[in-house]
Amino acid sequence: MNPARKGPGRDRRHTDDADTETDDRNYLDGQLLIAMPVMEDERFARSVIYVCAHSSEGAMGIILNRPAGSVDFTDLLVQLDIIKRTDQIKLPETAETMKVMKGGPVETGRGFVLHSSDFFIEDATLPIDEGICLTATLDILEAIAKGTGPKHAILALGYAGWAPGQLETEIQDNGWLHCPADQDLIFGHDIEDKYTRALHKIGIDPGMLSNEAGHA
Repeated sequence: MNPARKGPGRDRRHTDDADTETDDRNYLDGQLLIAMPVMEDERFARSVIYVCAHSSEGAMGIILNRPAGSVDFTDLLVQLDIIKRTDQIKLPETAETMKVMKGGPVETGRGFVLHSSDFFIEDATLPIDEGICLTATLDILEAIAKGTGPKHAILALGYAGWAPGQLETEIQDNGWLHCPADQDLIFGHDIEDKYTRALHKIGIDPGMLSNEAGHA
């Protein structure tokens, strides 16, 4: 499975350099989306989303701060026949501490691994920005189980998707703020604090933002 075929991407083959520079300024690949308090969709309330792809064809991202409840990474490895139940004690620390997130409401039965760029599978890994990649094949899960996977990674079940122009409209309607991403925010284990930390990153106090909800 190639993640590039699932999420919208950019085709620059028919654009000149000037058009490409304009597109780069408008699109949010590699940025964080931060839900505003006025977000009406409960699935995205207080969510922080890493944008994996954004183009005129739409957008696709992974929610970074919504744990997948009781879903355990090592149990998933057993269910997918990547390891045997008796081999769980042999897993490397990176596999034992791997976080499983609810990546979004689209294709919730499919796994997407957001990871550092020190791991790459030809024709399967999608480079995004600033050393961050996305891979959606079992190969990366097998590599993580063997200790040969990326240094940093999270597994997301499903993703967030937007139709052409939808994300732009939601941003104009004050549904989202956006800011540059960093690996600490993406892969940090302090999941409950990511929303507040993302707001602080752009100099916003969450309490003041809440008081102004609905007055933007």
